[in-house]
Amino acid sequence: MHHFLRLHIILLLATLVFALSACHKFEGEQTVPAYLRIDTILFTTDYVTQGSNTHNITDAWVYVNDQLIGVYELPATFPVLASGKQDLEIRPGIKLNGIGATRAPYPFYKPFMIDNFNFVEDSVQIVRPVTTYYDNLTFAWTEDFEGSGTSLEKTTASDTTITKTSPADHPDAWLSPYSSFSGKVQLDTTHEVFQIASFLSYELPDQGKAVLLELDYKCDREFGVGMIANLSSSTLMLPLVVVNKSETWNKIYINLGPNVSAYTTAQNFKIYFESDRGDQDEANFYFDNIKVIYRNISK
Repeated sequence: MHHFLRLHIILLLATLVFALSACHKFEGEQTVPAYLRIDTILFTTDYVTQGSNTHNITDAWVYVNDQLIGVYELPATFPVLASGKQDLEIRPGIKLNGIGATRAPYPFYKPFMIDNFNFVEDSVQIVRPVTTYYDNLTFAWTEDFEGSGTSLEKTTASDTTITKTSPADHPDAWLSPYSSFSGKVQLDTTHEVFQIASFLSYELPDQGKAVLLELDYKCDREFGVGMIANLSSSTLMLPLVVVNKSETWNKIYINLGPNVSAYTTAQNFKIYFESDRGDQDEANFYFDNIKVIYRNISK
């Protein structure tokens, strides 16, 4: 019996050692990882043609030799079981529609790539990715509220409209070297509901192509975002998301593509924003750096 017990323990230990060693093996016999640290991903634009460089890049999608290693919320320090010179690729990730469960690489930001990156085992290496928009994009609609007018108007369902912050460089506006104004909607006891839409309608590509709305906002009450589909003899309101209140400027990426693909008979689309006063005496909504973007497949 003692002999059997000793044999059982030896076999159990051998199995445990094998399991532990198997957990640490990757690409041969490597057991000591290299570590990468990414604090943030910088984003630059050509302001004249692409608008502001605001972003809400929350994650890094990390690939080594075209294989996904992991998705890491920034800032992050993480192990990589690779050594020596390997190809490193980092794709900027966002929360699609502002939802944490729908994290995805942003399809309009270029990946940051380093060929023959030298991974050093048991060492922390800092990587500072920089990204830009792809070149083959169409900015169908941009609104930064810096011009004399705006490209938004109230609908018949609204009892107020959008104005520009005043005076220039008002502390509630989104401010930068390029920005002194933002759009503002104020609701009170005499203005209880707003619905504002893009003045123009836009033809957008369907068949599953990526079409996204970028929006910077600050508000003390939630608001809805949707699309107006212009059909041959009618219009159709298509609610998309409800955006939570935010006391500081925030950015959201809203996926328009599924609705565009679902309504192929639509001639074109408008974008709208809406909310009401609710039980608040006053509600304020600020908007800036609105962009509707899709990839121009002809380029």
